[in-house]
Amino acid sequence: METAISYWPLTVLLIGTLAIVLFIVVFRLHAFIALMLAAILVGILGQRVPEGTNAWVLAVENSMKEFGITAGKVSFVIAIASILGIALTKSGAAERIVNQLIKLFGEARAAIALLVAGFILSIPVFFDTVFFLLVPLAIVLAQKTGKNFAVFVMAIGCGAVITHSVVPPTPGPLLMAEELKLDMGLAILVGILSGILPAFAGYKYSQIQSKRIQILPPDFTGGEEEIVSKELPSFMSSMMPILLPLVLIIGASVVKIFMGDRDDFFTQSITFLGNKNIAMFLGLLIALYLWAKHKNLSLKGLGEQMERPLEIAGLIILITAAGGAFGAMIRNTGIGDMIQAMSANGFSINLIVVTFIMAAVVKFAQGSSTVSIITTAGIISAIISNTTLPYHPIYLYMAIGYGAMVGSWMNDSGFWIVGKLSGMTEKQTLQVWTFLLVVIGLVGGIQTLILSYIFPFV
Repeated sequence: METAISYWPLTVLLIGTLAIVLFIVVFRLHAFIALMLAAILVGILGQRVPEGTNAWVLAVENSMKEFGITAGKVSFVIAIASILGIALTKSGAAERIVNQLIKLFGEARAAIALLVAGFILSIPVFFDTVFFLLVPLAIVLAQKTGKNFAVFVMAIGCGAVITHSVVPPTPGPLLMAEELKLDMGLAILVGILSGILPAFAGYKYSQIQSKRIQILPPDFTGGEEEIVSKELPSFMSSMMPILLPLVLIIGASVVKIFMGDRDDFFTQSITFLGNKNIAMFLGLLIALYLWAKHKNLSLKGLGEQMERPLEIAGLIILITAAGGAFGAMIRNTGIGDMIQAMSANGFSINLIVVTFIMAAVVKFAQGSSTVSIITTAGIISAIISNTTLPYHPIYLYMAIGYGAMVGSWMNDSGFWIVGKLSGMTEKQTLQVWTFLLVVIGLVGGIQTLILSYIFPFV
């Protein structure tokens, strides 16, 4: 016997998502304001309110409460990652990593070196910073090797955009893992491994496309420069701020799987050190040491240098926490119960496909991958809250990340960063950048769908 289903939660979801897009695209509101207003709107329309309670006031209060809860989960890690990224750049550690990779692969395979460098550096460093860092090296390499500059640009973007979208502690993946209640070590490990095939596909596409589109490197560097610098940290010390947190977080996840919640000293110590906040902080200490040592900074000078990255982190924290509030208010509409009732009545949807499309549409509509990720993660976490999935939720995590890569065009700040720094026209940027992300996103999405059938892990 079929049970009656109320589709009002789905209506509220659509209204809330449309409101975010309208607030950002039409009214030009900041993403933080747009997400908070949408959270309050969803709360007013869909929240189940006790009798005698002012629904509007409760919607505001609950939105603010959920905003604070999300901020408490992610703000410290985002702030740490922001400082760590600047420290790697300013200390010369990031440059040393790139130089070593170019030395390892050779100038003949310099594009692969830039891809790997972007892949590694975009784990703790924001995408635009990675691109700013690597483009001058790409210009020099194009001048030295005589190869088409386009292949170097696409290689950088190919590596950097993947880890930016699917590997914590970047804000989008970090919130995804929290919303979907995923183990952070698992999210990092799967994000890295799942990026290998899309990166390979993106690189192959880069090789094909660079034969069709010839782009000359802009003369932003004033001519050729020597790539290798003698005043840089060693390769191993440069890698430690990145590797140590990853190893500790993943290690704690592995110990938890095999040892459980034992209270012996070893297990408790690994669990403590592998906590995302502690692990990231230890990585930051190494990065700050390198920064202070190689720039001769005092503690006071180091503290002053941290102000700018913390300002940037503040904006990211506001957006991320607002996304968490929106997701929580969507959950309060009862959409999870609606999906469960639909399943009981024999209605079946492929949630991975829906998730991928949803992330891609939100990205295309308003331009920001981060906003797309946190909006879609909030929606999906609400949908699955009372639902038994036929596969591990890590696949929804991957679907969101790869879906949010698709749809980069003129409303995406990344589109203009890539185009202007590379000296490309808008048409060339569409050909080189936009379609590259379509290839990477589709390969990642298809890979996710196939793996969910072969290895459901439930």
